[in-house]
Amino acid sequence: MNIVLLGSGNTATVLAKMIKKADHTIAQVWSRNAAHAEALAAKVNARAITSLEDITAEADICIMAVTDTAIPELAKQLHLKRKILVHTAGSVNKDVLRNSSPNYGVLYPLQSLRKEMIVIPPVPFLVDGNSDEVNVLLADFAASFSDNVQPADDDTRLKMHLAAVMVSNFTNHLYALTEDYCKDRHLDFKLLHPLIIEVACRLTQGRAVDMQTGPARRGDEETIKKHLLLLEIDEHLQDLYHELSESIRRLYRKK
Repeated sequence: MNIVLLGSGNTATVLAKMIKKADHTIAQVWSRNAAHAEALAAKVNARAITSLEDITAEADICIMAVTDTAIPELAKQLHLKRKILVHTAGSVNKDVLRNSSPNYGVLYPLQSLRKEMIVIPPVPFLVDGNSDEVNVLLADFAASFSDNVQPADDDTRLKMHLAAVMVSNFTNHLYALTEDYCKDRHLDFKLLHPLIIEVACRLTQGRAVDMQTGPARRGDEETIKKHLLLLEIDEHLQDLYHELSESIRRLYRKK
């Protein structure tokens, strides 16, 4: 298939590599920043463009891989006659594209993507189209570069996006706070890397609720008190530790 990529950031870069590897043709890469468009286009043997009017008539699918907040404004500038137009956002309804093309939908990669990735991890895709024909085409297209493709309407996709924020963004925030805690106390945060990886890997073996460990799970109030005392100089982290411990207690009181 002939693909036009609108965007040049993290998602656009990783998608470009995946699509190219699946033997599709990336005809053009558009970006408001000419240098960014040229850099990505060079990686996938595409033509860089900075005007939406230059989108080729040969394109089968135009992929809007831009930030969630940029989608509505970009959509207003597009008037495609036959091409399938999709965005890649988890939290944006597909109908934001209804006035931009008669054939539209969503191609949502449920993964944290960074353009610097050397090895691309498994990427599940949630797809949705405005017609049965578009649904089938998007599912087949995504299946050419992903082993896990599922249909998901706007409501389902938004709920999955929320879940992704909780397991990815929130956990990373805890890592960031813990890294600062270690730095301030001259502790080596890298010593925790094997633990982080082990706990994440366990989730593929069973239910998270069955794998909870730690003082709050055991009801070890003595250790919790010691930890809270250590955090007296950091009220925010102390409050967070207390709230999370209480959340663990509440969850297992229900069991």
